[in-house]
Amino acid sequence: MTIWLNLLGIIAIGCGLYFHHTGLTIAGCSIALVLSTPIIYRGIRPKIPRSISQIQRLRLVTALTIIIAIIVLLKICGFFNNFDNLSARTDWDIVGVLGLWSGAIGQMIIASLAAYVSWRQYIVSRDLTIEQNRLNRLQNFLTQQQTIDNYFQGISDLVLDDKGFLEDWPQERSFAIGRTAALLGSVNAIGKARVIRFLSRSKLLTPLKRDLRLGRVVLNGNGGYDEDRIYGVRVINLGVILAGTDISQTDLRWADLSDANLIRSDLSGCNLSKANLARTILYQAKLNGADLNGTRLFYGEIELASPRTPDRYPDYIKGECSGAIVEDVDFTNVRHLSKSQREYCCAWCGEKSRQTIPGGCEGIQNKLGSLDHVLSARSFDDD
Repeated sequence: MTIWLNLLGIIAIGCGLYFHHTGLTIAGCSIALVLSTPIIYRGIRPKIPRSISQIQRLRLVTALTIIIAIIVLLKICGFFNNFDNLSARTDWDIVGVLGLWSGAIGQMIIASLAAYVSWRQYIVSRDLTIEQNRLNRLQNFLTQQQTIDNYFQGISDLVLDDKGFLEDWPQERSFAIGRTAALLGSVNAIGKARVIRFLSRSKLLTPLKRDLRLGRVVLNGNGGYDEDRIYGVRVINLGVILAGTDISQTDLRWADLSDANLIRSDLSGCNLSKANLARTILYQAKLNGADLNGTRLFYGEIELASPRTPDRYPDYIKGECSGAIVEDVDFTNVRHLSKSQREYCCAWCGEKSRQTIPGGCEGIQNKLGSLDHVLSARSFDDD
């Protein structure tokens, strides 16, 4: 019976379309949909995945039915005829050109999106790299701080005995100098300055007066140790450890760098307030922007003070050979340069460096004319 009714519906649709009878066509469509849909559904139902719920199945069948019904109704209303007429009147060459332009614009948009995505990936990658570098610097800083703290403890254990006396024997001094050289060669400028301040304030860089028999340092009666600039022995002699190094923009207040070899070192921007640079080799060093407030460059009187020489002992009373070697030093923008400091630097820095001293050197004699003093700085190059 169902088959005959379906055939009857098809015949009704055909007759309605042939005779342009809308009512007959709609009746045929209705009969076909009502009778065919359940049969088709029962046929495909076993093949529908069990994961699709009953409600989802109903919605799917309903959507298909609506689509078919809409297509038929559009056909009845003559939509497709109007569409054919519109297609016939359309200049497809223009449509083709518009299509090409649309395709080009679409490719430009896609290219722009690709460029934006690449740019965002670069930004994210850059931010990750910056963050990783920051974490690496932080890790290196913490590692350096721990290394320096271990050095402080090791040096303290090495130079102090159980009674608290500074009894550093020659072998102990050698170990201390070796550890210091190794550490200063592996830390940055801030770490170097921290080590130098520790050694200076601990009197380990200062030549101390010692008992000639026992080697112990001599107390001065005021709770400290006696200094002996001529015959005293330093626990740690910096020597050439800091030669050619970068310790710029650091805090070196009260640092005892006397007799150290700082040839071609970078001390620019350093705070050297109250530091002792007497007999220090500063040949071709950079002091631009440094703070020299109260910095000692020589002993004795300015009239007799002169730089150190390799073959003469210093006179710490008169000042002869007790001064720093300041030849070819860059003094640009040096701060808090006193009158005596300026006179000494102008006298012994050479013609090139005189042009960099704040306040100028007018009226101050250039004493770096004798061959002995000109060669004195260069003779310490490998000291």
